[in-house]
Amino acid sequence: MFKKSKEAWRREKHQHSLQEVYSTIKVPKDAGFWRKLFAFTGPGLMIAVGYMDPGNWATDIEGGAKFGYTLLSVILISNLFAIVLQHLSLKLGIVAERDLAQACRDHYKPGVNFMLWILCEIAIAACDLAEVIGTAIALNLLFGIPLTWGVAITVVDVFLILFLQSKGFRIIESIVGGLIFIILGCFVYELIVSKPELFPVLQGLVPQKEIVMDRHMLYIAIGILGATVMPHNLYLHSSIIQTRDYERTTEGKKEAIKFATIDSSFSLMLAFFINASILILSAAAFHTSGNHDVADITDAYKLLTPLLGTTLASIFFGVALLASGQNSTLTGTLAGQIVMEGFLNIKLKPWVRRLITRLIAVVPAMIVAILYGERGAAKLLVFSQIILSMQLSFAVIPLVQFTNSKLKMGVFANKSWLKVLVIIISAIILCLNLYLLYLTIEEL
Repeated sequence: MFKKSKEAWRREKHQHSLQEVYSTIKVPKDAGFWRKLFAFTGPGLMIAVGYMDPGNWATDIEGGAKFGYTLLSVILISNLFAIVLQHLSLKLGIVAERDLAQACRDHYKPGVNFMLWILCEIAIAACDLAEVIGTAIALNLLFGIPLTWGVAITVVDVFLILFLQSKGFRIIESIVGGLIFIILGCFVYELIVSKPELFPVLQGLVPQKEIVMDRHMLYIAIGILGATVMPHNLYLHSSIIQTRDYERTTEGKKEAIKFATIDSSFSLMLAFFINASILILSAAAFHTSGNHDVADITDAYKLLTPLLGTTLASIFFGVALLASGQNSTLTGTLAGQIVMEGFLNIKLKPWVRRLITRLIAVVPAMIVAILYGERGAAKLLVFSQIILSMQLSFAVIPLVQFTNSKLKMGVFANKSWLKVLVIIISAIILCLNLYLLYLTIEEL
């Protein structure tokens, strides 16, 4: 499907990615390490949001309740994959000064580009679906708002996003960072009150053969992979890194890659801690108490208070879920804009683009909420992560192809060891997704 790269970029860019905020955040030229790092801090936190969205919660809760700490190793491996792939994404944006969608449009034939765009839109819709359902569930748990009304309320955030975008990109980054630290604080508390055993937790970080041998465990593991390494994040990161006003020279780009990678890697380790905390909490509260069938967010919320002996456990859980849903909304909006503009070279008004994306997610969520209630919404949440997992290869393969190319990246092309590593990662993701497709078809 993907042809070999035989040439550098074919045509000049028509416009910058996210042109309204391109190169708007100043990077001090003669400052020290920490001031420069601060200037580059932000895109990593926005990327980390995708690695702790409500879809992750569903897969982590089910994995922890059913299999204890065993699947912690899957979260760790997925996070390491994410750190490598996000490094490639930011490098593509900095060096080529194109986002991944623009790069695909330049390199592939129109038919291939159209297919990649459709697949990416499906992935964004699946991600948005998880945000809609997660936010609606959080509103229901915290304030008793019916699920259908919660789904309808999520449409209002279209206008919130537009307001924030008009205030500057740093404002969005600050809000995202603040919400992440709220989520982090909530889960530090959850870990303290759930009192997980240290040795089993450490043991869970070591991969076990049962993960591959047990079909149900493997199915959830692939779902965790899809919920962790988000395809739309690869498009997003390659764009928002260009908001920094670094020098567009070889030395300037080298420095930008260094600081952006530090920002990205640190932020993704925060995301790993939060993801792992959800599974650890589920294992400590549910698996060890014999509640192995807890598979959705609502059940988890209701059981935390009686099992841990404090109402704050459930409240903090709900607050973190609401913060997670709102954060994911912010980044999903930008990803949708980047993908449509990059692949199709079409600029829509932000409110039109956001409304289209949100309605694609709201309609199925509303239908399921009305017909099947909380159980149906929870199953739809897990299914959205399976869809994301199956779309992942279609973002990873072009990214690896472009960053491996000496003609496209020059001196910044991936070193030999990194080429081998990213090809192995791509192959693992592709094989797991083919197996997932086989399992899905077999169950029909």
